[in-house]
Amino acid sequence: MQKGIGVKTGELERGELVVLKYELTDSRRDRCEAAAKQSALANEENCAVCRRRVTGLMAVTVILIICFSRPLYDLAWYSLHSELHSYIPLIPLLSLYVIWSKRRSLALASRPVQRVAVLPLLGGLATLAGYCWAQHAGWRPSTADYLALMTLSSLLFFVAASFVFLGRETLRTIAFPVGFLIFTVPFPGFLQRWVECLLQYSSAQAADVLFRMSDTPIFRQGLVFNSPGFSFEVAPECSGIHSTFILFITSLLAGHLFLRVPWHRVVLALAVIPLAILRNGLRIFIIGQLCVRVSPNMINSFIHRHGGPIFFAVSLIPFFLLLAILRKSESRSGQAGKDII
Repeated sequence: MQKGIGVKTGELERGELVVLKYELTDSRRDRCEAAAKQSALANEENCAVCRRRVTGLMAVTVILIICFSRPLYDLAWYSLHSELHSYIPLIPLLSLYVIWSKRRSLALASRPVQRVAVLPLLGGLATLAGYCWAQHAGWRPSTADYLALMTLSSLLFFVAASFVFLGRETLRTIAFPVGFLIFTVPFPGFLQRWVECLLQYSSAQAADVLFRMSDTPIFRQGLVFNSPGFSFEVAPECSGIHSTFILFITSLLAGHLFLRVPWHRVVLALAVIPLAILRNGLRIFIIGQLCVRVSPNMINSFIHRHGGPIFFAVSLIPFFLLLAILRKSESRSGQAGKDII
């Protein structure tokens, strides 16, 4: 009897252990399911918050477009009829492309930094108020000055809205494409004249060096080159400001997309200045040589009137060569780092 009782007691204990094991398994499964439900609810809540933020930013953007519809329309019309500012319609498209390429790394659930929005908001209001006050005082701005102030004001309002609705991590990710929108602001008149003057004199100096190296009998007086029986002047139209600025924008975009080291990006952007000067100097030198050695009528030739794109394409060769060298340098340093690890 005792043996039978012992056997039954052992069977009962094993049964209780099995039941306890199943209870623990069920309890663990319940906890996992509860955690999964909480995670799903949190994700849904984050997604809802992100949708509200993006919707709010889009709504504010639409309101800004409506409020600045007249200046934006004038800007579009002006850029289509201006050789210098013909690049402006491409800038928002390029910014959207960069943001779209970073869409997988956007941390939309990060917390906004709404206090910082006060700075661009005050900047936009100050720009708008200053323009209205100056106009009321009798200032009659040029089209470029008017569009520059209006575009800058609307852009600052958009940046303020981005600080309100987007989180810190999101803003850090899209800082470049948002900052890239500054190129939608046209050159104010004084800045355009200053850059043109700088490029005129530096290009004339580069051409003078090339003429001296070639032993061409030319005497330079400021922007005027005199040769036997012929003289020509480096006009503002010969400054190459449009192609220089296009190359500078290209350098910023290429540096952001293809380079990782910040100082490499700075080098690529700064290299545009000597490249632009050498390109303009080479163009002046070639036109001058044609006028001296072929015929003075070459001043009206195709290479003078419409040769800008040709010399711009030539300047792209050393530009992309420098980009390739910097990119290769980064890949080598990255491989060396992996080897050390």
